[in-house]
Amino acid sequence: MSTQEKIRQTVTENPVVLYMKGTPTFPQCGFSAKATSILKACEVSFHPVNVLIDDEIRQGIKEYANWPTIPQLYINGEFIGGSDIIGEMYQSGELQKLLEPLKG
Repeated sequence: MSTQEKIRQTVTENPVVLYMKGTPTFPQCGFSAKATSILKACEVSFHPVNVLIDDEIRQGIKEYANWPTIPQLYINGEFIGGSDIIGEMYQSGELQKLLEPLKG
């Protein structure tokens, strides 16, 4: 299975996926920490993918969404955005509305 196929499988099999540096309990960058804390505040479970342990995934995810930075959030297989976009959507309440049906 190619890296792109692995990514596609991960984002389609899990309702909420966060490609991040580190883990939810030990984020390795401020942007990943911000994204994790926002998702926790939304009270939704998510599938974290630590890009630091797999260089192919780390590079492949940038190509998959044509987005140069990490973290990257996917909801129901759709690329949502990086840390700044996640933060803006949270502030406006848009992210909570998107995640509401996925709680529990």
